[in-house]
Amino acid sequence: MKLIVKVFPEITIKSRPVRKHFIRQLAKNIRSVLRDLDPQLLVSGVWDNLEVETAISEAKTLQAMIERLSCTPGIAHFLQVDEYPLGDFDDVLDKCKQHFGDRLPGKVFAVRCKRAGKHAFSSMDIERYVGSQLRQQCGAAGIDLKQPEVEVRMEIRDQRLFVIHNQHQGLGGYPLGSLEQTLVLMSGGFDSTVAAYQMMRRGLVTHFCFFNLGGRAHELGVMEVAHYLWQKFGRSQRVLFISVPFEEVLGEILGKVDNSQMGVILKRMMLRASTHMAEKLQINALVTGEAISQVSSQTLPNLSVIDAATDMLVLRPLIASHKQDIIDTATAIGTAEFAKHMPEYCGVISVNPTTRAKKDRIEYEERQFDMAILERALERATLLPIDKVIDELGKDIKVEEVNEALASHVIIDIRHPDSAEEQPLELPGIEVQTLPFYALNSRFKELDASRQYLLYCDKGIMSRLHAHHLLSEGYANVRVYRPA
Repeated sequence: MKLIVKVFPEITIKSRPVRKHFIRQLAKNIRSVLRDLDPQLLVSGVWDNLEVETAISEAKTLQAMIERLSCTPGIAHFLQVDEYPLGDFDDVLDKCKQHFGDRLPGKVFAVRCKRAGKHAFSSMDIERYVGSQLRQQCGAAGIDLKQPEVEVRMEIRDQRLFVIHNQHQGLGGYPLGSLEQTLVLMSGGFDSTVAAYQMMRRGLVTHFCFFNLGGRAHELGVMEVAHYLWQKFGRSQRVLFISVPFEEVLGEILGKVDNSQMGVILKRMMLRASTHMAEKLQINALVTGEAISQVSSQTLPNLSVIDAATDMLVLRPLIASHKQDIIDTATAIGTAEFAKHMPEYCGVISVNPTTRAKKDRIEYEERQFDMAILERALERATLLPIDKVIDELGKDIKVEEVNEALASHVIIDIRHPDSAEEQPLELPGIEVQTLPFYALNSRFKELDASRQYLLYCDKGIMSRLHAHHLLSEGYANVRVYRPA
């Protein structure tokens, strides 16, 4: 199989050195992306088009190659072709008839030819000749240049003829590795996954930074979607998955900071931590999935105060996007199913959050915060090559759910204290304890190890994730309570 790769049009208007740099990087990426499918793959071309050639004939492998190239940044589209030495008009006619003759009887068709190089004829000359002869010889119903049922397509490049069978759409953008690196603040939801995709599509190498508020299970969920994004759109580059344990940071905020200021301060702590990681790794910019006024912390005054926590450039590719457009993109790229099952940490957001944060007030509230806790979180951060993340996912543990509590059970209400107070869980004859999610992992060891504990929250997501984490820590007396 031979493919002609057409590069993203913006690449072709670059200066000669930049254009060559981008083309070389794209060729390198294509080899990297397809190497495991065909170690002998040939990629050639240094100026406008790249030619990809493989001796592999197995249909499943060829389809895998096409799918990977379709998701490789830098490619506008690519053509599946057969190549021949350029002969006279009758030879070109013969090759086109060989490939399209059986599709023309009773159909209206058009002949399209693109030409590069010096020839004694024009593209229109060969289109007219081949078109008229195919109509006479193949029983076609006629020629229609605007709405043909069949397109006979070819390219002539110097002394080579390419008969085109299929055209496959690419991602566009610039080749990964030709531009700078970014660090995406990754929650695993709709917004952050689409923001990461937008950066990768534009050609920016994208590392992932996750702030762990939900224990091992939440971490695994975000690892999984990050690995999916890298494998589908960024596998030509080696990137990192960074996990920063942030439960203690959150606990400090919830215990020390005024309720209305919590959301903004949490975001500022995340920017400080991600800036530290980016500087350590010599990464050029941070990326978030924020969109104007989608939630309270994303108003313009709040974003301005949040950004003041760092001197590093913060990119927000979704800043003017509508939520439904973000969800539609997530569906198209395959991250929506992951996002649907990610928890939304309602307890992290203030009950009455400010939408017009003042820098002086925020700084006052932050003076109540013990910054040593943030430093400890950074010291405990883990950095894992994204291609090794799949090994972690294999360590998953199932969580048992029960619909009815027994008298011997202890139900632990892990909701935020405000929610537990407003809507207390009351079950006659069943012991209920309140232990908020941000304190659960550190205090569970203090509980009676001989008892059986059922974790409870409104939607069942938080309780499932924290039960998963405790099970992975070796506690066997944990399940999830989901009333029928």
